[in-house]
Formats: sequence, C-alpha cells, structure tokens
Amino acid sequence: MESRPEPERRARALMGVVAASALVYPLLVCAVQLVFAQLLTVDVVAVVGWLALALLCSVALVGAVRWGAARRILSPWLLVGLAPPALYELWLTWPLLTT
Repeated sequence: MESRPEPERRARALMGVVAASALVYPLLVCAVQLVFAQLLTVDVVAVVGWLALALLCSVALVGAVRWGAARRILSPWLLVGLAPPALYELWLTWPLLTT
C-alpha cells in the first residue's frame, strides 16, 4: 500500500518526466559532439570529455525517471546498462589512446 496520496504521486511522476525530458537535449548534444570528435577531428581529449558528460547526463536522466516513479535511484542495473556503450567507446578510441 502506498503511503502517499494519489495527487502527490502523480505530481512526483510528472516532475520526474519533466526533469528527464530536460536532460534529453544535452544528451543529444553530447552524442553529436562525440561524432565530430571521433570521426572528423579525432580529438581524444574532446572524446573523453564529451563521453564523461554524456555518461553523467545518462545517469541523471535515469535517476530522474526513477525518482519520479518513487523507486530507489541507485541501482546496480543502472551501472550494468552503462557498460556496453562505455565498452563501445573504449573500443573506438583504443587505437588513438595506444599510439
């Protein structure tokens, strides 16, 4: 049984959706900048910076959605879900880092 009244739960869910949608645009900017940094200019420092910012935005987006759903924000599955993109980026930048 939920301890909060229905209007409060609905307001929290809507605030979570608004917060998550506010993080979509910065995440998209990070993705575009990563493409430019990896494919066009080959700038390792920019790749690492934009990747770190994208990772931060991803975690914040999932955290906002989970907060809106009144679930525990920290989850081991969140970190497991971030592993494939991080490994892919490492695979892309490995030749640049080793030369």
